[in-house]
Amino acid sequence: MDDIYAIIPVTQFKNAKTRLSPFLTEEERKKLLKAMLHDVIDTLKKYVDKIIIISRDEEVLNYAKSLNVNTIVEDENSNLNKALTQAMKYCKGKSRKIMIVPSDIPLIGKTNVKMLIDASKSLDFIIVPAKGGGTNMIIMKPMAIRTKYEGLSYKEHVKIAERKKLNPQVHDSFFMALDVNTTEDLGEIMIHGEKTHTRQYLKELKVNVEPFRGSERLKVTRAD
Repeated sequence: MDDIYAIIPVTQFKNAKTRLSPFLTEEERKKLLKAMLHDVIDTLKKYVDKIIIISRDEEVLNYAKSLNVNTIVEDENSNLNKALTQAMKYCKGKSRKIMIVPSDIPLIGKTNVKMLIDASKSLDFIIVPAKGGGTNMIIMKPMAIRTKYEGLSYKEHVKIAERKKLNPQVHDSFFMALDVNTTEDLGEIMIHGEKTHTRQYLKELKVNVEPFRGSERLKVTRAD
């Protein structure tokens, strides 16, 4: 039995990250998603036994195969939590632990992922919160809990783990908490994302960032 599998759920590339429009076109957003997923996969390949992308989008599945990772076709009439249950059932009996991560955390490589995996050998449940109350990583046994990724999922996942007496351990990471949804998030990638595919792509788009004293801390623009 392998030690740990990573599960990355991906809905679709098309029409995603609409909060980044009109700063990025639909095609640019699609390429951004591919770059972010590439960064997540590049990091996890160093530490896990297998990476599994679950999606019902053929373009996503084909892109995942081009990066030499395993794919699962998501069931019809599914949703994020059902898809994760489907993927965890696949992993049960094959791996001791699973790691659930999103596809849009390109700074994951700046977090000590190996430390978290090593810690998971003696801990039942590790969770990394996301900005805004979400969840950007869970490490646990397959099917230890059923995930609740709607709304403020971080607190919900901690409560469920406590009810299951899994003694949840929280790892607070600025870099892993940063899932990309806004132009200010793109600015953080420009500042901190050296050597990532995501930052390289944003540089190709001539994205610039500078400090700002307005409602947001960063002013993110594109050169003409």
